[in-house]
Amino acid sequence: MKEIIDRITHEHLKPLVEKVIQHQRITTDEALTLAFEADPGLLGIMADQVRQHLNKDSLWFIRNFHIEPSNLCIHRCKFCSFRSDVTGNAWELSLDEIEEIVEKAAPSEEVHITGGVHPERSFDYYEQMVKLIKRLKPDLHIKAFSAVEIDDMAQSSGITTIEVLSRLKQAGLDALPGGGAEIFNQHIRSEICPDKTDADGYLRIHAEAHNLGISSNATMLYGHKETWNDRIDHLSRIRQLQDETGGLQAFIPLKFRNKNNSMANLYEQPLVEDLRLFAVSRIFLDNVQHIKAYWPMLGKDATELLLGFGVDDIDGTINDSTKIYSLAGAEDQNPMMSLDEFIAMARRHHRKAIRRNSNYEILETYP
Repeated sequence: MKEIIDRITHEHLKPLVEKVIQHQRITTDEALTLAFEADPGLLGIMADQVRQHLNKDSLWFIRNFHIEPSNLCIHRCKFCSFRSDVTGNAWELSLDEIEEIVEKAAPSEEVHITGGVHPERSFDYYEQMVKLIKRLKPDLHIKAFSAVEIDDMAQSSGITTIEVLSRLKQAGLDALPGGGAEIFNQHIRSEICPDKTDADGYLRIHAEAHNLGISSNATMLYGHKETWNDRIDHLSRIRQLQDETGGLQAFIPLKFRNKNNSMANLYEQPLVEDLRLFAVSRIFLDNVQHIKAYWPMLGKDATELLLGFGVDDIDGTINDSTKIYSLAGAEDQNPMMSLDEFIAMARRHHRKAIRRNSNYEILETYP
């Protein structure tokens, strides 16, 4: 690393690079300096150092599938390509239909459940859904419902979000997937998702979940109207949450895709900016173990490039069970990835492919 530091042309970056290599926490101002002034190659080297420190040469994946109960939604987020009035094709899954999906699913360790905030369904429907799935497959880890969905369940049923989370946990909920964060800057939220649970609500609900023993991921929607200052502020609030609760398993940057939504006039940001964002996220979030590249959103080729920019987790098999990003124009219109593809990707990057459960416990290793 000394040779790399010696080659840095901006002298003021050298102490910052050394700080990262020594695994010291960086400030928000230092994160902005890296974002604006460090070239992508240097950021990749730094992020890779942090990744190796936290995760060695592991590349994690899971066998999973998604259930999207409905695309009917009370919210009108401008970036959404999933909502029924956008697609012109509404669906609502009954509990019997969900039972059929679970019973027919390929062998999996995890089911990921999220969808629109339905205008009429009661909390009882979601509570019974979780109970049903846990009864059908007791060992299947249920990662379900965004903070936005939890907030709506509480409001529509007249109980607190803590009560909602407690009852869902008792029913069999294991974790929250982390969606709904978008970008925490309230000015931007008021423009792109004005009636949605705000940043304070998102963070509070996640803290409540963690305090009940329900783990979660955290996300950030990037590449639309936000600035780097907004991104670093978002990351800082996530880092603070993790300092307080320790309940976050992974951070997942989610790229804005511009097909079939009200923000289609915006260009999607180039790949080099994806690399930069993932690297800065890995460097800054020193207390979050895993950085996940959600390949159905990014595409397999971009995901593979991101392995050199701090990523240690690439989600799972999916088995063509989600429509959210395919409707928004993602490269993989029928997202699925085989075990052989995971292993081959890991080997191309001299990583050890590890099939995990939802708690990042090793189930099988493919050297």
